[in-house]
Amino acid sequence: MKKISLKTVAMLVVFVCFGLSAATAQEKDEKRKKRPSFSELVKDMDANEDGKLALDEVKGRLKERFAAIDADEDGFITEEEFKNNKPKRGRNGEGKGKRSN
Repeated sequence: MKKISLKTVAMLVVFVCFGLSAATAQEKDEKRKKRPSFSELVKDMDANEDGKLALDEVKGRLKERFAAIDADEDGFITEEEFKNNKPKRGRNGEGKGKRSN
């Protein structure tokens, strides 16, 4: 029976770890790119099940941008307000491919 050297085992472990970390990173990037639908957000966050999202029900980036999305300033985000709100891209709110001079 052939003996497997310690060097071979170490290289195999490194390659397996690298492959797993690359696959995990790619999955996270794919999840970040997709904007959730309003129905997904309501399903996850609408505590009182009224079909709208109040500030105390939301979390994350939605909570940070609540005032900008709540167009009629009634304290709720409706499906219409959510759909009419276009997410900003890039660090400075610029779209992809645009450069400032």
